[in-house]
Amino acid sequence: MFPVIHGLSVYRHRQHAGRRDSALENKVTTRQILLGNEAIAHGLLESACTMATSYPGTPASEVLGALVKLKKQHDLKLHLEWSINEKVAFEVALANSFAGRRSAVIMKQVGLNVAADPLMSAAYTGVKGGFVVVVADDPGPHSSQTEQDSRFMAMAAKLPVLDPSSPAEARDFVDKAMRLSEKYEIPVMLRPTTRVCHARQDMELRSFAENDQVPCFEKDPGRWAATPKFRLLLHRQLNEKLEKIALDPEFSPSLLNQKEIAPSFQPQPRSCIVASGVAFAYAQEILLDLGLWDKIPVYKAPMPYPLAPAFRDDLLALYERILILEESYPVMELQFQDRVRVFGRTTGTVPASGELLPEVVESVLRGFLQLPPAPPIAVPGSPGRRPTLCAGCPHRATFFAIKKAFPNGLYPSDIGCYTLGLNLGVVDTVLCMGASISQATGFYHAYQAAHEDAPAICATIGDSTFFHAGIPALINAVVQGSRFVLVILDNSTTAMTGHQPTPASGKTLDGVRVPKLSIPDLVRACGVGFVAEEDPYRLEAMIELLKKAKKHAQARKGGIAVVVAKRPCLMDRSQAESWTRKPVGVTSQCKGCGFCIKQFECPALESQGKKQPIRIDPALCSGCGVCVVVCPHKGLKRVVSG
Repeated sequence: MFPVIHGLSVYRHRQHAGRRDSALENKVTTRQILLGNEAIAHGLLESACTMATSYPGTPASEVLGALVKLKKQHDLKLHLEWSINEKVAFEVALANSFAGRRSAVIMKQVGLNVAADPLMSAAYTGVKGGFVVVVADDPGPHSSQTEQDSRFMAMAAKLPVLDPSSPAEARDFVDKAMRLSEKYEIPVMLRPTTRVCHARQDMELRSFAENDQVPCFEKDPGRWAATPKFRLLLHRQLNEKLEKIALDPEFSPSLLNQKEIAPSFQPQPRSCIVASGVAFAYAQEILLDLGLWDKIPVYKAPMPYPLAPAFRDDLLALYERILILEESYPVMELQFQDRVRVFGRTTGTVPASGELLPEVVESVLRGFLQLPPAPPIAVPGSPGRRPTLCAGCPHRATFFAIKKAFPNGLYPSDIGCYTLGLNLGVVDTVLCMGASISQATGFYHAYQAAHEDAPAICATIGDSTFFHAGIPALINAVVQGSRFVLVILDNSTTAMTGHQPTPASGKTLDGVRVPKLSIPDLVRACGVGFVAEEDPYRLEAMIELLKKAKKHAQARKGGIAVVVAKRPCLMDRSQAESWTRKPVGVTSQCKGCGFCIKQFECPALESQGKKQPIRIDPALCSGCGVCVVVCPHKGLKRVVSG
């Protein structure tokens, strides 16, 4: 059974298993359909990983979650943690590797931006125990600010990167990456994409390797604490490592259909295809469907960087036209250094942006092979529905209160499910983690420096994002004399990525009790004088508190005001309900004006036509009752059972 990725199965041909450590040869007979991220988790345990750290981010979040389940299920000895951010996660796991133990750090592509500083430096120092940097890229993008290619970051850092094309291959590549890392004492990037992370594949389960690595940190200040002069030596050593890795035969591109190429086939001009990652999987399926798999040489590159110079030179000598298929940037293409015979993103043969979906790959292949275009696919029309906050989401109530307290204000916001405040007109900017606070500071000083009255500024940030990157930004805002209102949307979890605990949860990912950090106390420690907490379900009280905070921010002796809107996420089943659910009914006062739908946008509220009373969907209504206060005509009321 093979995985299905966007409607195309992957790997109908036989896959040739690579070398494995003896620990991996001890197989069990159980088979299981694994999510790509679950397969990566299995690969880490099969390769004797002793520590894995991460910060949640789609499409990578399930890797650590799967590790937690497997640790409990098999009573495994390894340290797992949701770190405060990706930089910290990287540094924690790296130290474990310095001590000679196999380690992994897991993140999404924009998380690698946060970890870029230790990534670049760790390339120079190298490692001892195998160190795998799992970075899940999001071509498209589906749930990210960018569709950047982490392989470019690997190139910048001069680190090898492996590009799996299926969940099973992602699992196998973990062990390869660990061995490559230890052989050359270098961090190795494993870079699955969304279609690999979230595909499922039936595979044979293997026993987990024994985790008996004794930590032993060998002091070597010239390496681990190298000054700039020694860093030059380390850089030279890194270049030497990279040259050797490029020549390692285990990771060289291979001609997969070499034995199947028809002897009489001599395409004019001679052409070939070089592909990596899921783009290879799509290309193989399409060529098989078109009956061309034995008509054109296809090279698969498991390690798109670094490519061996000999491989590049041989292909340029053998072929007059070379098509490069890869997501998302021209990593292999640029290494060929030939824009006459090599076709890809830089030549416009492959689209310069967007995901390489099967239909895109087919179009590229048909164009390159000078075949007629594929017949258009008729897509049934659907009105669709834009993403919105869940019914009863406390963030919706907070955003409505902000609209009331800050009409015509400036609303910098941040990364999280609360970004959907866009629908309510209370999100003006979304840049990156923690930027809402920094941008609020920038907006304030922009108007202040121009001697203009600053509009009321109300920034919003989630609790997990505040811990991740908001604290330094808030300290900076305070010491720079900024004036605005910051609303911390505290739903007591990392909601958007699967309800991972925050430092305020008082527990680790595996349920161990730890100190519970107080957001209001942290805010006060940052130097903020006005700090208050309110339940957004108490809508009228929340509006009044925000007005009070606004006054403080605009007063002559005022400053930054922070309001913590605290109410647990309804979707987090680990949180006990803290209110009594009461159904809401429509009264005769409802004028069908649509105010509640347009200004509050709760999915449980449905229009029945102009000037017709609205309908409340009982299957969606959470019974929070906030809409009763929202309606200006008293058209909604709590229904009290007899």
